[in-house]
Amino acid sequence: MKTRVLIVDDHPMVTEGIQAILESYDDITVVGTLGNGQEAVERVNELAPDVILLDLNMPGVSGLNATEMILEERPETRILILSMHDSPEYISTALSHGAKGYILKDVPTDEIKTAIETVMAGEEYLCTGAKGSLQPKISDGREALTSREQTILLELAQGQSNKDVANTLNISVRTVETHRKNIKRKLGISSTAGLTRYALEHGVLQGTGI
Repeated sequence: MKTRVLIVDDHPMVTEGIQAILESYDDITVVGTLGNGQEAVERVNELAPDVILLDLNMPGVSGLNATEMILEERPETRILILSMHDSPEYISTALSHGAKGYILKDVPTDEIKTAIETVMAGEEYLCTGAKGSLQPKISDGREALTSREQTILLELAQGQSNKDVANTLNISVRTVETHRKNIKRKLGISSTAGLTRYALEHGVLQGTGI
């Protein structure tokens, strides 16, 4: 079966160039090229991509926010961030938001194909220019929570049920459950009481009246 790839970048020359490269491979089909993150979120279920090549810096919905929203809609999608920035902060933030890889826009054409194959195999991919740049985002060794995970942690720490959180954030209960599992895994916490204690100790509940 061919790997279905969606390209999202606000520069037409970039999308057209990558599309031309990928369409030269027999095992890849480009299901669409879009110019902004919001459109990607709205059409991800319709286009059903296996992999999304997603620009990091776009007007409106950024690549980071689009990554979170896309994965809420279609968790099985692998997202590869496209960027001109090779700083550790950009790379670690992209991965913490759920991206499976990070590619600089000046990589050789065959490296894009390698990146797609790698994430389809269930592994993360950092392009040659990004390797060695990663640094821990937080000092205690825990994996950083995304902004959406922080929001859900706040709701859970205030005693909200999965259903309550789903209604508040207008997402499915299944999505909340997935986030909850990821939060517990990242923080190394197994209980809701533990999540509440972590939120209190790390200031997550500040300003909520708790």
